[in-house]
Amino acid sequence: VQISQSGGGSLETGSSVTLSCAVSEGSIASYTVAWFRQAPGKEREFVCSTRWGGASTHYIESVKERFTLARDNFKNAVSLEMNPLKPEDTAVYYCAATLGPLESDTAVDRYDVWGQGTQVTVSS
Repeated sequence: VQISQSGGGSLETGSSVTLSCAVSEGSIASYTVAWFRQAPGKEREFVCSTRWGGASTHYIESVKERFTLARDNFKNAVSLEMNPLKPEDTAVYYCAATLGPLESDTAVDRYDVWGQGTQVTVSS
């Protein structure tokens, strides 16, 4: 299984961007999919997830009301809309996936497949 990421770039504070994460095999509904990010000099941190079956989503406090996950079963992908952007959102964003449900969806080592990462840079 492979993950293909798209989106990102250099943006201004208050603007929006949508990242996409597509899986190469199986149905996206069968996966728990998460987004992590890693800023320079910092550890990779959990941002949000959409759980197996798409029944629920989970966001960290700093992105609630600004980031929105959506599943597209036709494209077999998950998108992450980020709006409005803040400078502190600057990081490399990684999509991660694993088949089935997860008890701890915030843990890096729980995911089997990772995307290549995409840079999001937000200027003030």
